[in-house]
Amino acid sequence: MKERISLPTARRIALAAQGFAEKRPAGVVTRRHLQRVLDRLGLFQIDSVSTVVRAHYMPLYSRLGPYPMALLDDAMQSRKRLLFEYWAHEASLLPLETFPLLRWRMARAEEGMYGGLAKFGRANRPYIEEIFRQVVDRGPIAASDIEGAKGSGGWWGWSQEKHAFEWLFWAGRITTHSRRGFERLYDLPERVLPAEIYNRPVPQAEDAHRDLLRISARAHGVATAICLRDYFRLSPADLKGRLEELVEMGELIPVRVEGWDKQAYMHAQARIPRRVSARALLAPFDPLVFERSRAESLFGFRYRIEIYTPAEKRQYGYYVLPFLLGERIVARVDLKADRPAGILRVHAAYAEPCAPPETAAELHEELKQMRDWLGLERIEVTSAGDLGPALSDIAGRSLTLTPPLAKA
Repeated sequence: MKERISLPTARRIALAAQGFAEKRPAGVVTRRHLQRVLDRLGLFQIDSVSTVVRAHYMPLYSRLGPYPMALLDDAMQSRKRLLFEYWAHEASLLPLETFPLLRWRMARAEEGMYGGLAKFGRANRPYIEEIFRQVVDRGPIAASDIEGAKGSGGWWGWSQEKHAFEWLFWAGRITTHSRRGFERLYDLPERVLPAEIYNRPVPQAEDAHRDLLRISARAHGVATAICLRDYFRLSPADLKGRLEELVEMGELIPVRVEGWDKQAYMHAQARIPRRVSARALLAPFDPLVFERSRAESLFGFRYRIEIYTPAEKRQYGYYVLPFLLGERIVARVDLKADRPAGILRVHAAYAEPCAPPETAAELHEELKQMRDWLGLERIEVTSAGDLGPALSDIAGRSLTLTPPLAKA
């Protein structure tokens, strides 16, 4: 007889697994706090859009509150680095210990198993090897440092040089040394990663898949097979037999979740708090919501990013952040950090059906904290969306009661 759990219980398990059941640090956020979040999540997804702040900075903020972004920068590129970049759930920052677990994916890329980039690799191998020699001789180096790299278009506007760098990156022959702005500087992994990590024995693919599922299961708390697989973009073939092995080992518990039509699995060490009192704005690429069907089945929250939707067809806005309050996602807000003007702009705000009466006030408090974290001076709210007028009213009263600080 499979264990049955209610949907509210599943939410609390998921929120606890993602680090939302704990209070934010009262003092200075340190590398120790970063490490704890990283241990829970297993990855930070990278995205180039900087409408508010680049996506990889947000998961730490959502769980820890304001922290110095230099803390993450240092973990990405210092001699005491904690992270490396590779393709996991899309492009991601990952703990160093995960590097051996993705060597099978690098080998598959070099063998030519990944779509258009693989086709490019087969057609341009001598050229790719020339780019590789450039990295050997000149690394760390950016694709734009090679003459002609800013030129000729291609997929996503990539030049021939950028294609070659990306093929080498997929294959694990080069990795990110650091970034210049948002542009990657590439070097050899043996010159970037600690020798103890780079020289670890490469596990068999099946063993690596099992370990990646362990990380995914811990980060989810409770999830379906599809969600567990999606976290590291494993294929159905990669998953075959692995979940059953983890159940047999006692690491996963088959459960039925109220309202879910698919088999779910709960991590054997999952916490089940009595209540969760979270308050956080979430990036569109936060692990809590980046699998959209999970966000819908867990929170009743249908979420689609509309960056690539024509403006006149957008339902909620260009860059919309979910707002988590307590145990539910209660609102969504279309934000922009207007850095030249020093303004956090709220273009629109919308309440979910489950939103409690205090939603606008709580959202405003969270926006004030984000304003300060981003180093902006004030918040401006447009009264668009069904939550917009209430939020605008609170923001207006806040300005009246608390005059802005004079510039030094």
